[in-house]
Amino acid sequence: MFFSGDPSNRKRVDLGGRSSKERDRQKLVEQTRLERNRRMWLRQQNSAALKIQKCFRGRKVVNAERSKVREEFFMTYGEFCQDVNRQCFGPDSNYLRQLLFFFNPKYVPDVTALMGTCRLLCEFVGGRVEEVVRLCAGTDYSLKRGLVEYRVKKLTFACIWSIYENRDQLLWELEKSDTPAYVFLKAVILLTDRRLPWSCNLVRYLVQRNIYSMLREIILVGKKKVQGSNGIISSLEHVLAIFISHGGLESCTCPSSDPRQSFSSQILTIPFLWQLFPHLKEIFAAPGLSENYVHKMALCVRDHNNVLPPDISTDSPSYACLLENLLEAAGFTVTQPGSFTWAIYFASVATLLLQELPFVQTSNQGGKDGEDSAMTELEMTIDDEFSKEVINKELRQNILTAIGPRFLLQLINVLLGWISTSSGAYNGRPDDKEVAAIGAACAFLLATFNLLPLEKYMTVLAYRTELVPTIWNFMKRCHENVMWPSLSQQPANLPPDKPVWLLLLAVFCPVYKYMLTIVDNEEFYEQQKPLSLMDIRFLIVFLKQDLWHILCQNSKETSNITKSADDTYALKRHSVDALQHRVSVVVSELLSQLQDWNNRREFTSPRDFNADGASEMFMAQATTENTKAYDILKQAPFLVPFTTRAKIFNSQLAAMKERNNAHAIFTRNRFKIRRNNILEDAFSQLNALAEEDLRGVIRITFVNEFGVEEAGIDGGGIFKDFMENITQAAFDIQYGLFKETVDHLLYPNPGSGMVHEQHLLYFHFLGTVLAKAMFEGILVDIPFATFFLSKLKQKYNYLNDLPSLDPELYRHLIFLKHYQGDISELELYFVIVNDDYGKQTEEELLPGGKSLRVTNENVITFIHLVANHRLNFQIRQQSSHFLRGFQLLIQKDWIDMFNEHELQLLISGSMDGCDVDDLRVHTNYTGGYHEDHYVIKMFWEVIHNLSLADQRMFLKFATGCSRGPFLGFKYLEPSFCIQRTSGNASEEALERLPTAATCMNLLKLPPYRSKQQMEQKLLYAISSDAGFDLS
Repeated sequence: MFFSGDPSNRKRVDLGGRSSKERDRQKLVEQTRLERNRRMWLRQQNSAALKIQKCFRGRKVVNAERSKVREEFFMTYGEFCQDVNRQCFGPDSNYLRQLLFFFNPKYVPDVTALMGTCRLLCEFVGGRVEEVVRLCAGTDYSLKRGLVEYRVKKLTFACIWSIYENRDQLLWELEKSDTPAYVFLKAVILLTDRRLPWSCNLVRYLVQRNIYSMLREIILVGKKKVQGSNGIISSLEHVLAIFISHGGLESCTCPSSDPRQSFSSQILTIPFLWQLFPHLKEIFAAPGLSENYVHKMALCVRDHNNVLPPDISTDSPSYACLLENLLEAAGFTVTQPGSFTWAIYFASVATLLLQELPFVQTSNQGGKDGEDSAMTELEMTIDDEFSKEVINKELRQNILTAIGPRFLLQLINVLLGWISTSSGAYNGRPDDKEVAAIGAACAFLLATFNLLPLEKYMTVLAYRTELVPTIWNFMKRCHENVMWPSLSQQPANLPPDKPVWLLLLAVFCPVYKYMLTIVDNEEFYEQQKPLSLMDIRFLIVFLKQDLWHILCQNSKETSNITKSADDTYALKRHSVDALQHRVSVVVSELLSQLQDWNNRREFTSPRDFNADGASEMFMAQATTENTKAYDILKQAPFLVPFTTRAKIFNSQLAAMKERNNAHAIFTRNRFKIRRNNILEDAFSQLNALAEEDLRGVIRITFVNEFGVEEAGIDGGGIFKDFMENITQAAFDIQYGLFKETVDHLLYPNPGSGMVHEQHLLYFHFLGTVLAKAMFEGILVDIPFATFFLSKLKQKYNYLNDLPSLDPELYRHLIFLKHYQGDISELELYFVIVNDDYGKQTEEELLPGGKSLRVTNENVITFIHLVANHRLNFQIRQQSSHFLRGFQLLIQKDWIDMFNEHELQLLISGSMDGCDVDDLRVHTNYTGGYHEDHYVIKMFWEVIHNLSLADQRMFLKFATGCSRGPFLGFKYLEPSFCIQRTSGNASEEALERLPTAATCMNLLKLPPYRSKQQMEQKLLYAISSDAGFDLS
């Protein structure tokens, strides 16, 4: 019972809980499985060895037999086929059977024998096609048909195979008749002639043997040698022409080949193909033939990465080469009659390939004065990723050149021309043909919008096609019939479950927006072109609803995909979201443009631009970044009622003041201003203030003409009086900084530099002054021209804004626009004459404009260059400096919430009649007056009974501005107050006139005894423009 030192006696315990018997059983099963697998592997190894040996022995026997037959062949017919005659080509001869059996293109004697055979074939036939059948089949082709076709197939393939395997050596001086390559190709041309009975079967056989991939390699190696000269078509071009012609034959029995080995994939992806084979382009561009090939491409090009061959080089990807060749050939096909079906297929293929090209925003239109561009932030982010992919410069240029204005005009007219001209096309539900046509046109145009300059194609689409009315009527009918069909020609990356209107709006909106910049007032309002005013009202409601839906549903998604666009595949994953974002931008721009037209002459209620969902509760989030309300207010402010936006603007100003006053312990900025030199003193003192000081409190002390400071402490009223006086002085046209239109609206004087040496500094200062007035809530009665207010929004002015500046010039330009004769006879050139204070100078509108005559072709360009010169170029410096000063206090984002009409309301107040009841509610009383005082009751009755003009004169008299705040007198700073004067009611006191302190919005009213007396005195005072003078 004691330990003996022998450990073998110790009991073994399996901690796994299994007995030793169970463990031994599992081990046996595992060993058995391994043995079985080893035996199976040995059997497979032995079987493979037998197959290899069998194959090797078979190849060895075949090679030995071929060597034997080759030796016999050369002994019989000679090394150079010198003993061959016509009978050797017959079906009963062994000549072709032996040659095709042992032929190896890598063996020089075999190639030599094949060359001799082809030379003799051409010699015996002598160019007569019927001799080919007689030579190869004898007297009865039908009896030997199978054998003859077999030999012809093998012989033709052997010729091309020989060139392919020896392409580095044979492709020298291809057009010389003594070279092997020329002899082989001549034989191929002879044997594949379409008049031969085996033609289709032969081409089918060759295509199945991947003949196009061989020809591709041959062309790439010898492309510098295959160009035709002096109109002679190269042999290789002739071969390709014969092959592709079978694709357009109705009687052709050639089956569809593997897309990866087709003519489109292998040959059309060779860069600059038509430069090598110009005649081949004419053959391929034939409508029937091109339609067949493009249709096949449309079926497989969506998966082009698996269909197209590897790229020749990094800067010449296969899809770009295919696109370039297709576009160049399409320029001819689109001009042929009956090309509608081809156009549908072509647009589908070209769209898919265009989407693969990196974005190229070559238009500089969007850079003019900050004009909005349809090139969105998301697309620019994606473009940064695609910029890593460099396309050959010549290849890209060829693509851009091919999609020229003329081609776009022809393609769109082929696709849509029949819709606008056919009777009843605009009634009822769209049919399948119309759906396909509009879908193809929109998809193709959308793909081109990032490739071409705006000015290159927009004028053609807007003026020379029916694109805008056609798409609009299609959308209207779909909406009326509650039907949005799934367009068959959607972009490849747009899922079919997404709304079709995204595609339509992405094309319709930018084209119509551009069209609105070049139509004149008569066309828009009177002739109602291109859309009727009724249609435009419906369009506004339609676009407003769609835009609200997009912004509410997808604003967050768009911001998320912008952040994730650092991946090259981001565009593919988020293309629908990118399209939605693009649509939201172009719809916003179009609605903004239509709102401008409505402001010029109202054709619909301004409320039609407001979305129903823009409630006060919803807009409570508008000042918080990264919220839907904030995004909507930033991108489409017109969806929100103006009153709501004005309140948001006031709250932003109030928040800015509060932040600024929190750091201001005392007033640092106190200035002495001479009344008779107010503008110069203010300019010299206030212009030196920093931005922070401008936002703070500024106190003014006036100095009279005797150099004595005026009594009084500035509690805000004197500063208001100072702002009223300085704006009246600075914006007076007599001062020379501003001029006025025929409607007495102010705009910068283009010749201000001739009046003031420091004119640009003054404009900067005046911009700050206007901003300070808005910042402090002080209304200034200064009517600005709309085209100048647009500069505060950094917008670009167009021809439609010219009537407010120069109606006569506008009429002359419209006369030119609609002139039916030869404009060149008018002897106009691209120059404009400036008249500044009697000094006339000529200025060229374009480089070399003095020698460039205006013609019917370029008159539209001339008209818009003239309008641009007057509305934008002449006042660019003054507007730019004014804007810089303005933005010191008023942020651009705040101003962008309003259009020019609304901006004028913020500056000068409401243009509506005076709301006397609202003024009464927000009026304070002092000096013994109160709301129920009999004098006050008489006063309000008198004001109520005044005419609108007299009420405005009263406001001007009491507050310094003839208009009240747009949001009501609640926002008048300071509040309106009526003070009792003449404490006693003596006759002498009652003869005094009412007076006002506009700096305090204070009316000093004597206690008149009768309503008649009060009305008489009040009208006399306001018509005399009294104020402090009669105080």
